[in-house]
Amino acid sequence: MEDRVMPPWEEFKALGPSEKARLFQSGDGRVYHALFAQQFGRAFLDALCETATRTRRIAKTKGGRMFLQSLLQDRRAMLYFAQPSTRTFLSFYAACQIVGLHPAEVRDTSTSSELKGESPEDSVRTFSSYFDLIIMRHPEGGFAEKIAWLLSNTEREVPVINAGSGKDQHPTQALLDVYTLQRSFEARGGIEGRTIAFVGDLLRGRTVRSLAQVLTLYPGVRMRFVAPPSLQIGQDILAQLSAAGVEFELTDDFNRVVGEADAIYMTRIQDEWDKPGESRPVDISRFCFTPAHLKVLRPEAILMHPLPRRHEIAVEVDSDPRAMYWRQARNGMWIRVALILNIFAKESEIHQYYADLVR
Repeated sequence: MEDRVMPPWEEFKALGPSEKARLFQSGDGRVYHALFAQQFGRAFLDALCETATRTRRIAKTKGGRMFLQSLLQDRRAMLYFAQPSTRTFLSFYAACQIVGLHPAEVRDTSTSSELKGESPEDSVRTFSSYFDLIIMRHPEGGFAEKIAWLLSNTEREVPVINAGSGKDQHPTQALLDVYTLQRSFEARGGIEGRTIAFVGDLLRGRTVRSLAQVLTLYPGVRMRFVAPPSLQIGQDILAQLSAAGVEFELTDDFNRVVGEADAIYMTRIQDEWDKPGESRPVDISRFCFTPAHLKVLRPEAILMHPLPRRHEIAVEVDSDPRAMYWRQARNGMWIRVALILNIFAKESEIHQYYADLVR
């Protein structure tokens, strides 16, 4: 990445996400470190979705798959997942394989030198000596940006993708959620003007936080936050929505919102963030999607979930064509392919191959 001056860590840490995002942006507007939902502008999102769609079209043929695997066959990626993950890890792992990146992994820090007392920062800086991309999930909020800041002050800066950071950010989940919304509504006017309902544990759900921020880029979007009072969305997100002029509502009337929404985004209780011995007895039975709700859900609406789920969506709902959560997971792999291609400036090769394919 081009030379630039980064402020000292304490000064950098005090900046807001948008200010931090500007410091990490490449001179050509390209994403280098993918850390915050605030990095993604509307033009970037539209272009990334187009790259994802064209890439999956190319991958339908054997020749296309071989072409994709040639793009980054000289590069290596480290998947450093210090927090349990199935979908996000495998999604990134598969995305790396699609474009020829050679992936390695650390998924259990008890098998690494961290058990000997090495700091996580030193561990990741070591990874940067061997790999050309670091994809990381960490329970500590802000850790991915700390690593990106650290590497920007070394002679071996490599891009960092935040695959989930504490309770605050999950930017690539926001990308796949937007991609799912775009594909669902592209033949019906797009995302603009839609009513999106978020349901469940909104206080600690980093997927909701990231997606709500990204949706401010789509004019006329209305948001409904449906949760028990103790799990309602944080005031920091509401302040950002107000500043962006977004219409939103906080409610616990799930049954009413089901019939109004164009998209319903269900979430599970995030009790992994509870402190040891802490009890959070919250009745969520009124915030579960049942087969009876399918009769109320609008015919053109969609039902989403970042997964994993517990009981908030009945399994009987899975076969309904409006249930998009399994397609969400597949969309996640392709949008992460597109993000990796963007980081390594390979989109032009995708578009040229696609043009030759459809000619």
